Formats: sequence, C-alpha cells, structure tokens
Amino acid sequence: TGVNGYGINVIDDESLFNFLYFLFLFLRVALSDGVHRIEFEHGTTTGKRIIIVDGKEVLRRDWMFKLVGKETFNVGKADTKATINIDAVSGFAYEYTLEINGKSLKKYMENRSKVTSTWVLNLDGVDCRVVLEKDTMDVWCNGQNIETAGEFVEDGTETHFSLGDHNCCVKAVSSGKRRDGIIHTLLVDGTEIAECTE
Repeated sequence: TGVNGYGINVIDDESLFNFLYFLFLFLRVALSDGVHRIEFEHGTTTGKRIIIVDGKEVLRRDWMFKLVGKETFNVGKADTKATINIDAVSGFAYEYTLEINGKSLKKYMENRSKVTSTWVLNLDGVDCRVVLEKDTMDVWCNGQNIETAGEFVEDGTETHFSLGDHNCCVKAVSSGKRRDGIIHTLLVDGTEIAECTE
C-alpha cells in the first residue's frame, strides 16, 4: 500500500503532507529518458487538482464538484502515459495511486527492471545516466537517445556508441542459465561499469 497507505512510493527527500485541506505529493519516476519529478496538489474540499512534471504545470482543474476520479497526463520525451487515481477511503480521507502505462507504479518499476539496464557514472566531471532498453536495444544518456551500431560477435552481441570522447559498448552474452537469461554489461574505454538499481 505504499507510504501511509497512499499506494505511492515516496523516494529520498521527497515528502507527503497535508496542509489546510490540501494534499501535496512529491515523487520521482525513473524512465529511460531520465528521472522525472511529479508534483500533485489536491484540494480535498474544492476538488482542485494541479499536476506539475519537472517544474512545468501540465494540468490544472479548479473547483471540481467531484472530489474523486483520475487525472491522466504525459511524462518525459516519449510522452509516457501516467495517471493519478483519487479514491475516497472514508469521510474526507483519500487514497492516491500512480499508474505508469496502465500499471501501478510498483508493477511498472518491477517490469522496468526486467526490460532495462541502468548505469550511473561520471565522465570528465559530468554525471551520466545510461539506460539500455533491452527489447529495442535503444541506448539513452541523460535523456538523449544515443546513436548506436550493433554487431554480432562470437559470444553474443555488442552495441557500440560514444559519450563525448569515450568509446562505449554494451555487451550482451548468455548467462548459460535459462532463469538468468542474457547478461548486459557496459564497458567505457574497456572498463566495466557496475549496473545500478533504480
């Protein structure tokens, strides 16, 4: 059920608080093109709803007579569909759930860990977040889709690309175990980078 029964995961310094009949939610969602901040304001007596994505207001509804319902909006460069569901629990208590592409945030993140690999590294003083979409072999770095060149090699495939002056390669090799499937490894200038979990 998430934090305080709201069905929403609140990460790190993000917070959830109630102030004078308004509920404010702040959370972060990791997509291939970056980590996005979603802010949601709900006037629990007026029905007012405001959604802000990455500092930009994407939805505003003032004075709604229906205090429950859902609000759908897009997140990121790929216009990923997101929905905030507002349900009455009892009296003036509400439950909020976030869905990404029709899946609960928890299910989406579980599935995402299966279909993407993510590496975070610092190159020449710049923090880089590299994401591989395993189904398409698309590579993203800091929100930009990177041009790649793929090739078959003796033990699997290699996807080559550059980050600045650095030669990068994602190697895909069989683990030899059906349950583990294919292992993806990022090499930058020949050095293996550890994968991170989001």
